[in-house]
Amino acid sequence: MPDPLPREFAEALESSRHRLGRLGSPVVFFSTIESTNDIASASARAGDCEGAVVIADRQTAGRGRRGHAWFSPAGSGLYVSIVLTPARARVEGDRATTLLPLAAGVALAEAIDRMTALRVDIKWPNDLLVARRKLGGILAEAVSAPLAPAACEKLEPEAKLTPTGAARELNTVDTVVVGYGINVGPMAYPPELSDRATSLALELKRPVARAQLWVETLAAMSRRYEDLLEGRFDAILDAWRERAPASRGACVTWNTPEGLQAGVTEGIDSRGALLVRVGDCTERIVAGEINWL
Repeated sequence: MPDPLPREFAEALESSRHRLGRLGSPVVFFSTIESTNDIASASARAGDCEGAVVIADRQTAGRGRRGHAWFSPAGSGLYVSIVLTPARARVEGDRATTLLPLAAGVALAEAIDRMTALRVDIKWPNDLLVARRKLGGILAEAVSAPLAPAACEKLEPEAKLTPTGAARELNTVDTVVVGYGINVGPMAYPPELSDRATSLALELKRPVARAQLWVETLAAMSRRYEDLLEGRFDAILDAWRERAPASRGACVTWNTPEGLQAGVTEGIDSRGALLVRVGDCTERIVAGEINWL
């Protein structure tokens, strides 16, 4: 069962509702849950609930792309999922759906910049980096099951309280759940993450208010989501490219059925696929694990 939204989060939400557009109604909070994406997806299947937000203080089975575990300790991060319907865009709903993870990356980077003045870069398809260390990530999952007409029955009780990234192209679907995790406070990282991950507190040498950062991320997501719905795709692509220096001129490798391939990145195309120069040819990558050298 959901828990009451903590006071600081409820106050931040109410003071920022005018900035959230379609997002934040309802909001459901869990002290501990396996995965916010799982709850948001299940709720979306129960009804058309664009803008519903699930947030947790701790995840026991948080995940990133390709099933990778997402370290989600209590009191130290933002773990959020939002139900969205990009296929309803004014034009090219399938393209809006495909570009949604990129729009989310831009929005989160902008929100962190706005609150902390840190320079946040994006690594294709879904990593948020500070000084080449991972600060956060995004997981977009299509909800393809038929939607019932009931409106968010699972979420309503708590409403009063308040490319899988660009790595693959989605078919036109009604609903996509966008989940994101941001490392905010000090964390005792597992050994395998200690030299690759960072947090806002570590970078700034001071604490960061999670509740305020949460509403900043929702406000930024709302702005960039409206860009998608209105067909302002170039604005999103331009902003993404400006924040993704490694999308051009970086050496990468990836596995194919024919074996290991290597090349040099040449940016992204109009649908968010990564372009890689291999000899005299340009490969268009929409799926798979990319190793950045």
